[in-house]
Amino acid sequence: MRADARKNRDHVLAVAGAAIAEQGVDVAMRDIARRAGVGLATLLRHFPTREALLEALLRTGFEELTARAEELESSSAPAQALGTWLRECVAWTTEYRGVTVLMASAIDDTESALHASCVTLRAAGARLLTRAQAAGAARSDLDGTELFALVAMLAWVGDQPSLAARADHLFEVVASAVLTDAG
Repeated sequence: MRADARKNRDHVLAVAGAAIAEQGVDVAMRDIARRAGVGLATLLRHFPTREALLEALLRTGFEELTARAEELESSSAPAQALGTWLRECVAWTTEYRGVTVLMASAIDDTESALHASCVTLRAAGARLLTRAQAAGAARSDLDGTELFALVAMLAWVGDQPSLAARADHLFEVVASAVLTDAG
């Protein structure tokens, strides 16, 4: 990709990220193009569908959270690693309004552009969970799919204006239910 095309693409992604953070994942593609100062055709040339735009926007975050899980796995006690990763994953997920619904549906939809990234993210969390379970630091009756669902649930709470003030408390309640050694 030419340098100017890469710069335009990166600019559109930055603008899309801000628009989705403000208005949610259903923001009109036309509005994103207008805010980015490009025509709709230019936006669609880079990202032919909303899902393609979201995949490009979210992929970096998914990759960072996956790398963070690997880092925590090698540098922190099992309970601390899982608790830290959960908090960071929920915080990142709430940056983009409405993304939790997309993540929850993409995990089972192999045709979704978000599927591979969601599966990789779920696997990273599952490894941390399995490690914490082996150390006796997490409930043994949970699996990676349920952990992924808990992340989505906690992010959804943070997305709701009437519940956002309670999000930290509810995170602590859920974390203490998952981790048998939350210290």
